Amino acid sequence: MQNSFSDLRLAEPLLRALAAEQYLVPTPIQERAIPPLLGGRDLLGLAQTGTGKTAAFALPILQHLARQPGGAGRGPRALVLTPTRELALQVGESFRTYGRHLTLRVATVFGGVGQQPQVSALARGIDILVATPGRLLDLAAQGHVHFDRLSFFVLDEADRMLDMGFLPDVKRIVARLPKERQTLLFSATMPDGIARLAAGLLKEPVRVEVDPAASTVARIEQQVIFVASAVKPALLTEILRDARIARALVFARTKHGANRIADRLVRDSIGADAIHGNKSQGARQRALSGFRDGRIRVLVATDIAARGIDVDGITHVINFDIPNEPETYVHRVGRTGRAGAGGVALSLCDGSERAFLRDIERLTRRPLTVVDHPRAAAAAAAAATPSAPSTPAAPPRPGRGRPNGAGRHAPARKHGNSRGLRSAGAAAHPPRF
Repeated sequence: MQNSFSDLRLAEPLLRALAAEQYLVPTPIQERAIPPLLGGRDLLGLAQTGTGKTAAFALPILQHLARQPGGAGRGPRALVLTPTRELALQVGESFRTYGRHLTLRVATVFGGVGQQPQVSALARGIDILVATPGRLLDLAAQGHVHFDRLSFFVLDEADRMLDMGFLPDVKRIVARLPKERQTLLFSATMPDGIARLAAGLLKEPVRVEVDPAASTVARIEQQVIFVASAVKPALLTEILRDARIARALVFARTKHGANRIADRLVRDSIGADAIHGNKSQGARQRALSGFRDGRIRVLVATDIAARGIDVDGITHVINFDIPNEPETYVHRVGRTGRAGAGGVALSLCDGSERAFLRDIERLTRRPLTVVDHPRAAAAAAAAATPSAPSTPAAPPRPGRGRPNGAGRHAPARKHGNSRGLRSAGAAAHPPRF
């Protein structure tokens, strides 16, 4: 790794901004991506969240734009497409932070809010536009966005674009862009659909892969508790009573499930809020702000709403519902263990989710450590009293086999051990909750 960002030949205004944020040493993806991007190459970046990929593309783009004249025409000179509004806000703020000593103008557009302030920002003229696909297409169709001077195009979190069904919109946007441009595509995983998209978008790209696609951060302790579905809400409360859990992000499968979990935690005197697509943008931003500044210790989120949550110090990610897509697990887990820190990823697995767990272990090539929570008995007793119901489990995907052991607690063992032998480490090393 380079000793400092100055070794990457970044301009002095950018180095000054990085120093103010106490970013002194580049991460692996920054070290490997910034030089070819400064050299004008297209890039395919395989990196999970928390690796510093936003700075990896923002810094070279800022340096190029600061040194090049704006040219004739209307519209942005750089476009970044993101799958969610939270991520769009985060990326836009990163451009402003790193470019604070430059005179470049940044705008962010996304749906779920009125478009007039966004239209006004575009009319004033911008250099960098960060957008979600749907709102960008709407504004372009109305004649508010033009791409005459576009030189840089970034497709961020491309695999999530695929999961959310945005690829047709992405292709319609790409059809509007100038053919001569520098293109960057970042993805945590590389499913076939993204591989085909990259082949059509990128010209002789540099490939930067800082971790195996779909690997999980090595410093994260990945654990699973086998538990009956009805016991999950009470067990979650018992887990979160541990004061060592400084900041926890809890994932639910559905919006209503997220609300029920957050309401249950609040009734149990645990500071919590929910964030999902049915909430207004203002409510989502208030929940994120409370989580970021410590007023809320637990944030309950759906996968879509969680995209773009960039909060330091998340010590625990808890999968209340195990995702039925193993790639989604990779994205979730990446919310902790950021910037070289440790973290714990804990999954609560009921009988209907065993097949999903096997898929995760197959993808990550790493068995989750099975643990017993010391307060599981208390949680089971609490579950016998009236409480908020657990979120419903999604049916297994076709071809994945039937879950086994439904409704049963499994002995402490490595899940990947086909003989079912007890894990020697389970008793010697109690779970870090």
